[in-house]
Amino acid sequence: MSRTDRMTSDLNRTGTVERDIEQAITALKKGACLLKYGRRGKPKFCPFRLSNDESVLIWFSGKEEKHLKLSHVSRIISGQRTPIFQRYPWPEKEYQSFSLIYNDRSLDLICKDKDEAEVWFSGLKALISRSHQRKWRPESRSDGIPSEANSPRTYTRRSSPLNSPFGSNDSLQKDSGDHLRLHSPYESPPKNGLDKALSDVVLYAVPPKGFFPSDSASGSVHSVSSGGSDSVHGHMKAMAMDAFRVSLSSAVSSSSQGSGHDDGDALGDVFLWGEGTGDGVLGGGTHRVGSNLGTKMDSLLPKALDSAVVLDVQNIACGGRHAALVTKQGEIFSWGEESGGRLGHGVDSDVLHPKLIEALSNTNIELVACGEHHTCAVTLSGDLFTWGDGTYNFGLLGHGNEVSHWVPKRVNGPLEGIHVSSISCGPWHTVVVTSAGQLFTFGDGTFGVLGHGDRKNVSIPREVESLKGLRTVRAACGVWHTAAVVEVMVGNSSSSNCSSGKLFTWGDGDKGRLGHGDKEAKLVPTCVAALVEPNFCQVACGHSLTVALTTSGHVYSMGSPVYGQLGNPRADGKLPSRVEGKISKSFVEELACGAYHVAVLNREN
Repeated sequence: MSRTDRMTSDLNRTGTVERDIEQAITALKKGACLLKYGRRGKPKFCPFRLSNDESVLIWFSGKEEKHLKLSHVSRIISGQRTPIFQRYPWPEKEYQSFSLIYNDRSLDLICKDKDEAEVWFSGLKALISRSHQRKWRPESRSDGIPSEANSPRTYTRRSSPLNSPFGSNDSLQKDSGDHLRLHSPYESPPKNGLDKALSDVVLYAVPPKGFFPSDSASGSVHSVSSGGSDSVHGHMKAMAMDAFRVSLSSAVSSSSQGSGHDDGDALGDVFLWGEGTGDGVLGGGTHRVGSNLGTKMDSLLPKALDSAVVLDVQNIACGGRHAALVTKQGEIFSWGEESGGRLGHGVDSDVLHPKLIEALSNTNIELVACGEHHTCAVTLSGDLFTWGDGTYNFGLLGHGNEVSHWVPKRVNGPLEGIHVSSISCGPWHTVVVTSAGQLFTFGDGTFGVLGHGDRKNVSIPREVESLKGLRTVRAACGVWHTAAVVEVMVGNSSSSNCSSGKLFTWGDGDKGRLGHGDKEAKLVPTCVAALVEPNFCQVACGHSLTVALTTSGHVYSMGSPVYGQLGNPRADGKLPSRVEGKISKSFVEELACGAYHVAVLNREN
C-alpha cells in the first residue's frame, strides 16, 4: 500500500471513529437508567444523562438531582476495579461496568449490556479527554503548534471504541502504572460472599418527568442499546419503543445489604418462603446438600429471590409449582416446574431462575396470575393472554379448544376490544374483570363455579348474565368456588343513593366456604346475606376458604376452620366472622390467600 493510500485509509478510519464518538455522546444526552453502586447500601437504578453543553453528568437519587462536572473527573476505568466494586464483585457483569474517578472518589456504574457499556464508556472517555485538553492547552502548545499528544487524530484514536477496554487489553495496560491498586477484569475475582451479597433484587424508580430530553420520547430510554444498536461502530438505530420501557434482562442482580437513608428509590426486594419443589423452584436456583445437587429444600424463613437479572417487580403470582412476575418496565418472567407449557417459554424444561418470556418481550405487561396448570397475563392496553396445559379440561385457556399452548396466546372472542382490568386463576377456571365492571368466566363449570346457572364447561370467555348492569370491582377463584365484590346501589327514596361493595359467592358450598350458612352449591352469584352492612373492596379465596376486606380495613372470613385459617378461634365456619387478633386493631390494606392460609398487609406495612 502506498503512503497516499495509507493516509487516505487513516483519514477515513479517523472520520468513522469521530462519527461513532459523536453518536455515543448523542446517546448520553438522551439518557439511560444505570445501576449505581453506592458507598452505603445496595445498588440502585438511577436515571443518568449528559447535559446539553456536554460538561456535566446528571442523575437522580431518590428525588435529589445530582451533578458531576466532567472536568473534575481524572479518568474513567473499565471493569469492576474500584474498592466499592470489589466489595461486591459480579464477574459476569465485568464488561458492563465502569467507574469515574474524581477527587479520590469513584462513581461506579453497571450498564444493561456490553453495547450500552461501550457507548457510555467511549462517550464519557472522549468528553473527559476533551475537558482535560481545554485545561492543559496553554501548557501543551509550542510556538502555536499543538502537540501530537493532544492532536485530534491521537485523541480520537485513544477515545475510540475500537480501542475500548471493553474490546481489548490496551487501556488496561495503560492504566496499570497508576498509583491506585486496581484489579484487572481479567484477574480471578475474590470470592467473598458474592452469592449472599448479590442474590437479591432492587426495585427501580421512575425518573422524574422531563428528566430525559423530549427528543428521546419516540425511542427507548436507553435509546441506542435497549432499542437495538447493532454495535457502537456506526450502526446506532433507534427503535420505536415505549419511552418508559427499559429492558433490564441482562443487568446485574443487586445486593441485599442494608440501605442508607438516600436509598428511597430502592422500593423493596422479592422474598419467597414455604415448600420447595426440588431444583430450587421455590426461590430460583439449586441447593446443594452434601454431595447431592438439586435436593428439595423447604424454606422456613423468607428467602431472597435468586436471580441473575435485575427484577423491578410490581406484580407477582404463584401457582402450585411455578411462579411469574411482572416488572415495572412491563416485562414478564416465569420460572419453576414446566408442565404443559405453563411457563410460556416454548420448551418442555424446568426453569431454575426467573426467565423473560420472549414471546411477550415487545408487549407491556401489567398483571399476571397463575393457576395450577395455566398462566394468564394482562397487557397495559387491557388485552388478555393465556398459556399452559389446555388438555386437562375443556376451555381452561379460553381459546375454544383443548389444545395446550406453550407460548402466550391472546384471548379474543367476546373479549375483543374490551379492556381487562384484573384476573384470577383457579386450578380449573379463570375469572376476568373488565374496566367497565363486567365479569367474564371460562373453564370447568363443575359445581356451578362459572356462575352461568349450570354446571357446563365454557371454552371461551362468557359474561356472567346475573351481574349485568352491576359493576364488579374484584373477583377471586378458589378450587371449586368463586367470589366477587360487586357494587350495588344502597339507600331509599328518602335518602340519596350511593354504591357499596357487596360480597357475592357461588360454586361448591361445602365447608361453608360461600358464607351462606349451608353447604348447598350456588349456580349463580349470590350475595352473602350475613355481610350486607360492610362495604367491601377486596376478596381472596383458598381451597375451602373465602376472605374479604372492607373499605374500613376490617377482614372477614368464612369456610373451614382447619389450620386456623379463619383467624378467629371462636369461628365454626358456618357463617362469616370478623378476623380477630392484632390485625383487628389495625387498618388492613391488602390481603391474599394460599390454599390454607391468609396473609395481610396493614397500613403500617
